[in-house]
Order: sequence, then structure tokens, then C-alpha cells
Amino acid sequence: MNKLCAKVFASLMGVFICIAPVQADRLKDMADIAGVRSNQLIGYGLVVGLDGTGDQTSQAGFTLQSFKTMLSQFGIQVPAGMSVQLKNVAAVAIQAELPAFAKPGQSIDITVSSIGNAKSLRGGSLLLTPLRGADSEIYAMSQGNLVVGGLGVNGNDGSRISINIPSAGRIPNGATVERMVKNPFGEGDSIVFNLKRSDFTTARRLADVINEFIGSQTARPLDATSIRVSAPRDPSQRVMYVSVLENLEVQPAEEVAKVIVNSRTGTIVIGRHVSLSPAAITHGSLTVTIAENPKVSQPNPLSQGETIVVPDSEISVAQQDSKMFLFEPGASLSDLVSAVNRVGASPGDLMAILEALKQAGALRADLVVI
Repeated sequence: MNKLCAKVFASLMGVFICIAPVQADRLKDMADIAGVRSNQLIGYGLVVGLDGTGDQTSQAGFTLQSFKTMLSQFGIQVPAGMSVQLKNVAAVAIQAELPAFAKPGQSIDITVSSIGNAKSLRGGSLLLTPLRGADSEIYAMSQGNLVVGGLGVNGNDGSRISINIPSAGRIPNGATVERMVKNPFGEGDSIVFNLKRSDFTTARRLADVINEFIGSQTARPLDATSIRVSAPRDPSQRVMYVSVLENLEVQPAEEVAKVIVNSRTGTIVIGRHVSLSPAAITHGSLTVTIAENPKVSQPNPLSQGETIVVPDSEISVAQQDSKMFLFEPGASLSDLVSAVNRVGASPGDLMAILEALKQAGALRADLVVI
């Protein structure tokens, strides 16, 4: 395989440049490499330096416990029974995402969120905190000054104005990677591409494009998502190999026939291949209007009567003529929309018509209501 790849590399780039641009997607936009993924990290720490907006120790005792534990690491013991007010300290959770191939010494961004009753983290600094993975191992160390986009202001009368979320912030490059996560990219004699949108046709087309470009039997579709591609074992050659493959263009398969209806906004999205079976539809509306016109009844002079209000209701009924339209076999949704527009139906009426067609089995598409 290595000899084959060494021979192919000499002509890969030249052939690749000659590929004519088509209406297609690049492989890197359609699929991910199996095993090449990010990993989530989490930690627990303390933010200090707040302007009286930290945790109230009477309601967040774990903050005081964490504070005492931190001081004990520096040889400072808080006397038993001593009342400690920590309005400038807040207990926080730290989250980060460790990218694939991140090396020790590199920096990553972190998000810091209050887990107590701190009002704001603005102006605070995160103390040195380890970040652990799902295996409880430490993969990064975090520390730094928070950038808080929210704002919270309290008045003496209890009024409060809050903009965004002041109890959460970020520290750009706030963590340093201490350990690399092993991935299977350089293992074996093949790599697997996983499609972001599963489709048998797209998987077959992707394998065909790779086989046509590299050589027969280089790529083999495993299912609707995965395509296994033979690859060199040498790491440097594998990087060059993937660099070329991920820029190949593939025409993805068209989406299944689908109609998406947003019941809250009345928005309707219709797929290209949606069609109708033979169906007849009638549309009409009945409008009932009730108008109240109360009248004042005056008594006759010297009759010692009382002025009273006499109700007077007017009820009117307006009914539009029902119009029916017939669809021949294979009619598309554009035909339905045109017919509905001709009879003056609203988007709400179209939603009701689509649901009725689905119940009748005349709508040849998936109807998704969100």
C-alpha cells in the first residue's frame, strides 16, 4: 500500500487541479474522520476578586468549605467557629472542549459559570483549577481573568436590571493542555469517513469518487454513514493523503420528500420531490359576526320612569362559495400552492389541507410539524 501511495502522490496534485468545479460539496464538509473528535472537560473551582457579588455563605456552604480547603493547601487553618463572609468569592463550574490533536502547552478557551447564588462574576479571577475528562484524568489546567458580557444592577428598594447573564463568563485561552488524548487516526491501514447526514446514495457516490480518483477498491461503503478508505501507514503520508481526499467534491443525494410546518409562525417549507396522489380538495369558510349596539331608552315626561339600556344584537353570517380543485396523478406541491393561492386560502388553510392530505394518504412526503 505504501508503494502504491508513493507512486500515486506524484500525480495526485496535478490531477486534482484539473478537476472541473461542479455543483457539489467537498468531502470535508460532508463527513468526519472516525476517531478524530473533540473531548469535553469539566472542573470545579473558585472565582475571587468580586465586588461584593459573590456567594452568600449562609446559603452556599460548599463555597466556604472549598475556600477553607484551598487555604489549608497553603498552610493556613481557619479557626473553628470563626464566621467568614465571602462576598467576594464564588464557587464555579468550568467547561472546556479539548480539540482533536491538541498538544501539551497549547491553550484552549473555557467557560466559567456560577453554581451558587453569586449575583455577578464581573471583575473576578479564576484560581488555578484542573480540568478533567470523562475518565477523571486531568487534561488541562485553567486560570485567568473572566470576561463577562452580562450586567446586573440592584437598587436599594429591591429593583433590579439585568442584561444578558452576569453569572457566567469566558476566559479566552484560559486553560493550558497538559495531556494529549490518543486517537486512532494513525492506526491500521485504513481510515473511515462518517457522513454527517446518513444516506446510502451519498455513501455510494463518495466511494465511487474516491475509487475513480485513487484507484479501484480503494473505498468501500460500509453502510449509509461510513466509508472505509485504504490509507498509508506512514503518518506524514497519511496526512497528505487525507489532505487530498478531503478536498474531493461529491454530489450529495437529494433529501427525501418532506414538508416542514412551523405551527407557531405559519412557516411552511416544501421539499423538491414532494408530490400528490390523485385527490380532490374543497375549500370554503363560514364567518359569523355578532355586533352589539346597545340603545338608551328614555321614559316619557312626568312618568317617573327610569332610563335604561336596551341591548340590541345584530348577527350576520357570511359564507364563501366552496371551490374544489382536482389534482391528477403526480401533481407536485407547486401545483397545490398555486391552486390554494387561486382560491385565496391563507397559510393556515394550507397547513390544514396538508394535514388532511397526509391523513388521506395523498401526500407523498413526510409531514413534520415543529
